[in-house]
Amino acid sequence: MAGLLRTAFQATRLRCQAHPTPLIPTHQRTYITRAHPTPIPTIPIQQALENLLSDMDERHNFRKLRWENNKENRVGQRAEYLAKNGKPSHPSPEDVKRDAESSDYRRMDETISLALQLNLDPRKPGQSLRGSLALPHGNGKKFAVAVFTDDPALAQQALDRGAVAAGGASLIEAIKNGTISVASIQRSIATPEMMPELAAVARLLGPRGLMPNPKLNTIQPKELLLDSLESQQSGISNYRTDKEGIVRIGIGKGSFGVDKLMDNVRELMNEIQESSRNILARGKRVAARGLRKAPSII
Repeated sequence: MAGLLRTAFQATRLRCQAHPTPLIPTHQRTYITRAHPTPIPTIPIQQALENLLSDMDERHNFRKLRWENNKENRVGQRAEYLAKNGKPSHPSPEDVKRDAESSDYRRMDETISLALQLNLDPRKPGQSLRGSLALPHGNGKKFAVAVFTDDPALAQQALDRGAVAAGGASLIEAIKNGTISVASIQRSIATPEMMPELAAVARLLGPRGLMPNPKLNTIQPKELLLDSLESQQSGISNYRTDKEGIVRIGIGKGSFGVDKLMDNVRELMNEIQESSRNILARGKRVAARGLRKAPSII
């Protein structure tokens, strides 16, 4: 019996040697299992940005070609709609046709965002990453900022510099009764003495992320309030981990080019690395405190 098994094994080995099974490269596999997972592509950041900008150019050319092919019909439909339903504030049908003939197709300046998987669990204490930074070239956006201060002269200066709303108790009351909608505010800054009064509208500002916070540098003394207003309007970038532990933040517009986007990415990565070090140090202190409090086992 043993001899028959040995003979069968030898015959099988000879067949395998005569007809070896070729190894299938990973990129040619058509099946996915736990033993053969799909490989995660790794691309350098600069190359990824170049590919992204190239895709933007292709989308723009496609939209421009589609606009040129359907330009006459679209302009005619727009002019016909304005002739029937146009209001005095709307352009006239003649203006629409004149603008379409004299102007080229406008390019959409797309926003580029970066998502970082940091393997953090925000539900655990000390693992919620949050902060703000000023990117070297900005993020290409302009924000509507509200200023909370009890100094009337400072509030007027803030309005002159572009704040959508500024004031003290009167502004808080206007937000509370709905005269000023929180939907018209994208960011807010305040002086330290206004924070106790802002508790009256915390339920309106908090869910939208509009509550001034020292971690975001949105609580500033009076002498620095106007400088903070300009930086917040020009696009200071706020970041925080979501419930999956991912940080998503805009790093600029497609019109920036690769070099400016890379400068913004470097500044962001340096900021995230510094914040991660602080989280790690805080976690070590918490762990050491827990060890000191742990009961000894005899």
